[in-house]
Amino acid sequence: MSIEFHGTTICGVRRNGKVAIAGDGQVTMGENVVFKSTAKKVRRIYGGKVVVGFAGTVSDAFTLCDKFEEKLQQCGGNLERAAVAVAQLWHGDQGMRQLESLMIVADDQHLLILSGTGEVITPDGDVAAIGSGGNYALAAARALVENTDLSAHEIAEKALHIAASICVYTNDHITVEDI
Repeated sequence: MSIEFHGTTICGVRRNGKVAIAGDGQVTMGENVVFKSTAKKVRRIYGGKVVVGFAGTVSDAFTLCDKFEEKLQQCGGNLERAAVAVAQLWHGDQGMRQLESLMIVADDQHLLILSGTGEVITPDGDVAAIGSGGNYALAAARALVENTDLSAHEIAEKALHIAASICVYTNDHITVEDI
């Protein structure tokens, strides 16, 4: 019997030349136990120039994050090239194809989603969200972008609070990192 840890929400927003990625702190064991409420699933890499937020099975998310950071180093910090390199690795490596994880990655120029199928996606409207509460956060962030003058940081954070009020796999212990 394997015990799976999952449950998270990550939201990325680009607005007025700024990017923010927010993530909640909940790790759920199985389907009904909050194993940890203060996990940090958003972090800075590459000397603080890149922010990543990850969702999915915990060990898979860490593996994907490590592979992405390795490719980012090899590509001299070029976010798009590193994302494509990870996607190619994902398709070509038997072990990588088994990873159940997604990531939102951003630098000062790009906001991308690395999907669980090895795809690189540029989100519509400079808003991206993944994870258990991703659809709730995405809807909230899009509405806030269209109807307010809030900053990227404020929108990402508020979208996570809204998702946390709806999704049982999302909590309101939120980390936000800005570029």
